[in-house]
Amino acid sequence: MKKLLVPALSVLTITVASCGNGGKQDSKDSTAVVDSTVHSQPADSSNGTTALTDAEKAEGWQLLFNGKDLTGWRIYKNKPADTWVPENGILHCLGSKTDKSDKRGDLITDKEFENFELQADWKLAPQGNSGILYMVTEEYDAPYLSGPEYQIIDDNNFPEKLEDWQKTGANYAMNPPLVAAAKPIGEWNTTKIIVNKGHVEHWLNGQKTAEYDLWSPDWKKRKAEGKWKDAKGYGMSKKGHIAFQDHGSEIWFKNVKIREL
Repeated sequence: MKKLLVPALSVLTITVASCGNGGKQDSKDSTAVVDSTVHSQPADSSNGTTALTDAEKAEGWQLLFNGKDLTGWRIYKNKPADTWVPENGILHCLGSKTDKSDKRGDLITDKEFENFELQADWKLAPQGNSGILYMVTEEYDAPYLSGPEYQIIDDNNFPEKLEDWQKTGANYAMNPPLVAAAKPIGEWNTTKIIVNKGHVEHWLNGQKTAEYDLWSPDWKKRKAEGKWKDAKGYGMSKKGHIAFQDHGSEIWFKNVKIREL
């Protein structure tokens, strides 16, 4: 599993799922909120979207992945990696057999975004672990040291015990999911992330799984008391890259699109 390395401090090593196992975060019960948005592509379609409809274009949507190559994307800090492959409109992370592969790397957008709505469909391999990060900068050793993470993991079959804040749809290590909304492993899921002037929402298959306000008193308290207490840059950028995490597991993405708010 990944180790958290905090620059300018003595090395702090905390092993957890997705970016390691940390101290337990408080969870809370909440009523699920259902999103009635109609998506232009069903999540179980065999191939990904390689074109936007006229209505989507009018609404300001743009494709982040063109379905053919990695134009608009690169590996974090331009390190060498060979695990991301375009296949029939689908972006496939091949994963690796060991957690220490030097060929792995998180994939980030060339462009930075501030206020936006992101949508993507994804499918995860059994016992897999990945995530979508946003507002990522390249000041640190890994994207998770700056960008909040929309957690993606095999909630039911991951080989280690998971805390609530490590489960799919969470704001990883900060806000546990409001509701369990992931489909069985091997099926396609639809994620939506909204960031608008510091207000953030995570959605999964039409249900809201997390909602928080960056830099609010509650957010500062969670950061100070949790995994990120020594990660000075975590969540501090007001704009940044979108990142798909290569955690060594196979994962597939398609229909990746964004609109700026």
